[in-house]
Amino acid sequence: MNTQHTITTPRPGRPFVSAFGRRALLAGVAALAPVALAACGDDADAAGVTDGVLTVDLVDFSFGDLPDSVPAGTRLEVTNDSTGELHELVAIKLPADERRSATELIDAGLPDLLAGGPPAAVLLAAPGGEQIPAVGDGTLSEPGRYLILCSIPTGADPAEYLAAAAASNGEPPQVAGGAPHFAHGMFDELVVE
Repeated sequence: MNTQHTITTPRPGRPFVSAFGRRALLAGVAALAPVALAACGDDADAAGVTDGVLTVDLVDFSFGDLPDSVPAGTRLEVTNDSTGELHELVAIKLPADERRSATELIDAGLPDLLAGGPPAAVLLAAPGGEQIPAVGDGTLSEPGRYLILCSIPTGADPAEYLAAAAASNGEPPQVAGGAPHFAHGMFDELVVE
């Protein structure tokens, strides 16, 4: 899909606190141990999945190499190609009866989606850094449609954000920054078949 989206209602000048899986983020961030996850072999399918793994490039402000669909059981991995922004890939499984587009969901606000429970996956990566799995290992096992987004505040210092997350005792990290990255178009959808 790899579509650039524009949201016209960002909240600049106000610190943003991400609401996605921060309790689980602490487990992955507190240790800050590098996680080396790599696909092996050359068994690639048309969607870019190699040996069950899809690598998604996190860039300012989109998800590179994100196809329209992947097979159930695909594990997502992320790399951050930004020179200054920390990014995350949050995968939220949408209810089967949800028909709104990703743009309509973002425009409507996310509280309804978050009430359904934790995201299926949250993967973070600092610029040029290793992937940090905060929720799950990135495997999308359940078929259905997923909203993919990044909720990191624009301009947040990566080291400050990760340190605040590690010290937040399960609460959302309090960091300075602008609107969340999804307000700049860093969202998409993915169908797991």
